[in-house]
Formats: sequence, C-alpha cells, structure tokens
Amino acid sequence: MRRTDRLFEIIQTLRDGRLYTARAMAEQLEVSVRTIWRDMATLIASGLPVEGERGVGYILREPITLPPLTLTPDEVLALTLGLALVSAGADPSLTSAAASLRAKIEAVIPARLLPGAEDGHWVYPGTEALAAAHHLPTLRRAIRLRERLILTYRDADGQTSTRPVRPLILEFWGRVWTLATWCETRTAFRSFRVDRIDGITGTGDTFPDEAACNLAAYRASVSA
Repeated sequence: MRRTDRLFEIIQTLRDGRLYTARAMAEQLEVSVRTIWRDMATLIASGLPVEGERGVGYILREPITLPPLTLTPDEVLALTLGLALVSAGADPSLTSAAASLRAKIEAVIPARLLPGAEDGHWVYPGTEALAAAHHLPTLRRAIRLRERLILTYRDADGQTSTRPVRPLILEFWGRVWTLATWCETRTAFRSFRVDRIDGITGTGDTFPDEAACNLAAYRASVSA
C-alpha cells in the first residue's frame, strides 16, 4: 500500500471518533507499529485534529469532512479559478494543497460541469507574488502560532532595516502580498511587502493577544 493510501485509510478509521491504538491500526493495515507512529506524526503535523500519543492511542476530536454539496456551474468556475490562482502563486505548500483539492473536486463533480471551468481563463502570477512565495509558509505558521519574528526588510529606496514584529495577517492585493504586523520598534501597526523581505528570523517567543495591538485592533484601525 502506498503511503498516501495508508494515510487516507488511517483518517477513514479515525472518523468514527473512537480511540484507536497504534497496534490495532497496524494490524488492520498490515504494517508495523513504528510505521503507524510515523504516519500519525505526519498527520498531526499537517493539522489533523487528533489527540493521543504512543502507548495510549489516537482519537479524532473534530469532524474533517464537509456535508454533501450541490454546486452550480458558476460555483464550480469560482472554485476552480480560485484554485488556479493559488497554484500560480508559487507558494509550495498551497500549490500542493490546491492540486490535492482539485483532484478531490474532480472526483465528485459531474464531468459536464468541468469543461466550462477551464474556458476563458489563464492565470499569470506577477513577479512580486513569485518573489513573496517562498516566505509565505513561514509567515502563515508564525501567524498561527503567534510567534514574534525579526524581519530584514528592504524599502522602496533599497534601504535595509531590521524590524522585530508581531505578525497578524497576510493580505493579497491582486499582485502584491503584504504582512500586517504590530511593529515593536515603532509601537504601531505596520504593513510590509512580502517580496521586499530579505530574511525572516523566528524568535521562538510567542506574543499575547493584547487588545491594543491584535488583529481586531488592526482591522479597526484600517476601517476607521
């Protein structure tokens, strides 16, 4: 069995919400317990809402599937065009996820809806988006974990500075990605073009969700 197929079977097993030991899953899939441990570590690292550990067992705490959906041709077009935009953005993790999601969609959507989704659209990523792409997985992770970062940033005049920041949200403007932050040097909200970030250093330190400088406060400041 291919590893991707085995991971799928593990997810299917866990979907009933019961506790399963690694040994029970190993016997079911005819692999070693160590293989199951490695597979579970991979699934947990990818964001699967699983709780458990070696010697105890694993349980899925949240549903991971959507209810059945009926999509209109325009909804299929919107979905496939969105996936094309993501794929063309050159973010390696999202490009892979978009390809996987597209395969799942094509497996369940009637074939009569798919040809129209390809007609009349071609996506060209801009140079700015391509330059930003390799930073995006690191920034998304830092936002999710609320990790302080130190950015090495080059402004429009080519001057470089170092900024300790609290990353809040990534924003895409059709051509340019920006990172909205709380800049600890300026003690104010600042946005940085991701394609002008020359380096990112993770500090390993997390920041609190403080009302004066969190995402809600940033959104309030830009909508005022």
